[in-house]
Amino acid sequence: MRAPTFLRHALLLLGLASTSGLSHAACESGLAERMHAKLYPRQPLDERLAACKVWPAFPGRSIVVLPMPRETTDKGAKVFDLALLLIQRPDNGNTDRDTVIGRIFLPEALDEDATTTIQEIRVDTSRYVLSPDTRAFGLRVRYRGNSPTSGPRASETVRLYVQRGNKLQQVLQEVELDHDDGGWDTTCTGRFEKLRTMLSVARTTSNGFADLQLSRTLVQSHAQEQEDQGCVEKALPAKFSTVTLHHDGERYKVPKSLQQAP
Repeated sequence: MRAPTFLRHALLLLGLASTSGLSHAACESGLAERMHAKLYPRQPLDERLAACKVWPAFPGRSIVVLPMPRETTDKGAKVFDLALLLIQRPDNGNTDRDTVIGRIFLPEALDEDATTTIQEIRVDTSRYVLSPDTRAFGLRVRYRGNSPTSGPRASETVRLYVQRGNKLQQVLQEVELDHDDGGWDTTCTGRFEKLRTMLSVARTTSNGFADLQLSRTLVQSHAQEQEDQGCVEKALPAKFSTVTLHHDGERYKVPKSLQQAP
């Protein structure tokens, strides 16, 4: 029996995400490995998930993410410490003069288990201008579910960080932007949903910082095997919603409905 259309589309998205995560151009120069060896030599580095990106808004600056796994006792579980680094690179390309001008260490920031794995970590340098002198960058993490019977589980989250002196500060906790989820009987019958979210900076402000706007689209569908028509899938009308996040002077307040479960 052929899988429902929604399921095939979700699996295609998972495949594309996997392909896009195979290379991080800015890390090809060995920047992540050099920073890891210099700052955290006693912890292992997951080179597959390490991410680097030039920050176009600031000439000569790059953002580096170092995921460092910890050993755990739970079967199939893994916990990652994260180090986020803001690097100022010299114009002459002398890597010995790469300078860390901002960083943050996040213990046990990410985890995966027997049913969920981290597929990709990306740096987001979209135009997150929060105030005249404050610009944020994002950390996006894509997760993938491992259970074939529960449907094509995939999700992507974002966190935002700003520079404060020689440190980086998290101003937006992990929020889920996109997901493909569902469950089916592996032949036809099942229910599926797709969430897509656009994160943008609003024109309104709170405590001197621009509000953030989450424009969300949720599409649900269900499939049912019919005696004379094979596998029939029906999509329900899309649901649209907008959530505005306000800054409390330190960070953005996120409603519990959007918070990632610990």
